[in-house]
Amino acid sequence: MQLITAHLIANPCDDEEDDMAMLCCHSDKGEMFLMTRYPDEDELEITLDGEPSTLDGVKVTLGATRLLIEIAASDTDALNGSDHLEILHGTAAGDLAEVEQTLRNILKGTGTYISEIN
Repeated sequence: MQLITAHLIANPCDDEEDDMAMLCCHSDKGEMFLMTRYPDEDELEITLDGEPSTLDGVKVTLGATRLLIEIAASDTDALNGSDHLEILHGTAAGDLAEVEQTLRNILKGTGTYISEIN
């Protein structure tokens, strides 16, 4: 599955939402993707077009123009039957550090984060 977005919206620690880490984007076709995790939770939540799913063991790879999210075959209902979601993005290079910190917070202890940022 693939989405194309102008930019990724990231918040590594939202004070107003009990320190929740959140990564979000809206595709050029109006689809919404949201990945969140509270610091005291063992699992993260992925929402694709309004249907939330709680997951663990998620692998995320961040590059300068691509975000790849890979999930277990048993969790494919979270991504409309696919075991991965590729998000092509135009996020400004200066904003990628915040995206990276958000992903580290979301995946800490429950998933794998791989950085392809130079």
